[in-house]
Amino acid sequence: MSAHVQISVGQHTSAGRKNRNDDSFGVLVPEPMLLETKGIAIAIADGMSSSEAAKQASEMCVRSFLDDYYATHQSWTVKTSVERVLSAANRWLHSQSETHYVSGRGMVTTFSGLVLKSSTAYVFHVGDSRIYLLRGSELEQLTTDHRIRVTHDQEHLSRAFGIARDLAVDYRTFQIAPGDIFICTTDGIHDHLRDAQMVSLIQATPYDLDGAAERIVTSAFNNGSGDNLTCQIVRIEDVGANSQNALPHNLAKLPFPRELAPGSSFEGYKIIRELHLSKRTQVYLASDNDNGGLVAIKTPSVNFDDDATYIEMFTREEWVGNLVSSPHVLKVLPPNRRRQSLYYVTEYIEGQTLRQWMLDHPVRNLETVRNIVEQIAKGLRAFHRKEILHRDLKPENILIDAAGTIKILDFGSARVAGVEEIQPLNERPTLVGTEGYTAPEYHQGQPPTTRSDIFSCGVITYELLTGRLPYGRGFSGPRDVDRLRYIQAHSVNPDIPTWIDAAVAKAVDKNPVCRPEMPSELVEDIRKPNAVIAKGQLQPLIERKPMAVWRGLALFLALANILLLFRT
Repeated sequence: MSAHVQISVGQHTSAGRKNRNDDSFGVLVPEPMLLETKGIAIAIADGMSSSEAAKQASEMCVRSFLDDYYATHQSWTVKTSVERVLSAANRWLHSQSETHYVSGRGMVTTFSGLVLKSSTAYVFHVGDSRIYLLRGSELEQLTTDHRIRVTHDQEHLSRAFGIARDLAVDYRTFQIAPGDIFICTTDGIHDHLRDAQMVSLIQATPYDLDGAAERIVTSAFNNGSGDNLTCQIVRIEDVGANSQNALPHNLAKLPFPRELAPGSSFEGYKIIRELHLSKRTQVYLASDNDNGGLVAIKTPSVNFDDDATYIEMFTREEWVGNLVSSPHVLKVLPPNRRRQSLYYVTEYIEGQTLRQWMLDHPVRNLETVRNIVEQIAKGLRAFHRKEILHRDLKPENILIDAAGTIKILDFGSARVAGVEEIQPLNERPTLVGTEGYTAPEYHQGQPPTTRSDIFSCGVITYELLTGRLPYGRGFSGPRDVDRLRYIQAHSVNPDIPTWIDAAVAKAVDKNPVCRPEMPSELVEDIRKPNAVIAKGQLQPLIERKPMAVWRGLALFLALANILLLFRT
């Protein structure tokens, strides 16, 4: 089995009985790295014949899809990447129509796109071009024609690129297998050729896809088609090997480095001292022999040299670090020489973990807490913009320097949405993170979201304010999620305003839907009172006015005793 999806392609197009061909189409198989993270892209478009720049519209749409899709972040899902690209293309076409063409319909086209990534097909569609799936002898139309019938024999497009500023794109996914055949056609084909004819023409010469595409075009023409005719045929030869180690496979093959000691030389660096040691990793302060600059070198523990999951998580740290850029995320440095062993290099931050800082500063003023949380939120936002979840946010994974600047580190548990599309579900770790900071949904089998990281950020906020955790030791399983209740921060530290307590309670709510959508919302809510939160999370009366409650209770009991005396 190959490492990536492999296909065979056949294509043919003709102007037919028209003077010009307004159809456009293309297939792009990128270089291996992008093939793994982005897959293969296939597109077909049919410029609307009544528009003034139909050919330019279809060409632009296909070219934009094939080129710009591969320029999107490697961490993004196929859906996010394609929707961003198609939205930009549609708005450009619409603006050109509004600006340069009196009719406002100058650049209008249909579009059908297909991305083949790992064992999954992703279909995107607008208009009345089509994508079919031929599996065995069964032909299935995967797209829906966006047409409105005006008269008995006349139809108009109800949806197409360039008609309006905003556009709804049909989207669906499904699993693919070797031997599957995708057929992409414009309406000049499928309006004049029965499904059975198409299948017969392909099956007659299964290894001559170009010839089959040409015969399909010719048959539709002979059946009276008066439109442009375009046909693409794509056969899946291999879906590739799914692997947890797929992305960092080159690094994963490297041997673990030898034990390092102060003063020793290591692949162009001089080791100065040990910065951190655990049973899983070692971090060393080193100087670069080329420029004398100080860096941190992280190496894996030899205890895990035969643990494939551990190696995958270690190598992913560097890959994720290269994807995320923020002043509040530890910077992973690109290698400036060929590596002989498994390690990676980061910037050196002269500071301490947030955990140690909290121990050194047991009394923390509110503004300092706000400043720290705001920086953590900015770092998290950098991950979330790339569709990456950190999944192990805790004080030990946050650095703070002498100036108070926060840096998030340790990306081994990160969930990269684009990688999740490659990795089979049964190979993904079921639980990551650290007890006390892990969101409850991880224990309930629910998919994590950005709100899961916000939960962890909320826990850190609570701990900065109180020195404790909002649910005691935290959740270790589903039973804890049902049993444990939020411990009001105000009850632990009476100096905390109740409105801040309510804001933190919202951030660590056991129901993800009730948490803020973005980390910045938590920051905003602890800087100024949020009336909506305060109204929904009023402090219990006994905590707000304990004396009044006890007086009321005493009066009630006295009245009850009097009533009993009268009855007797």
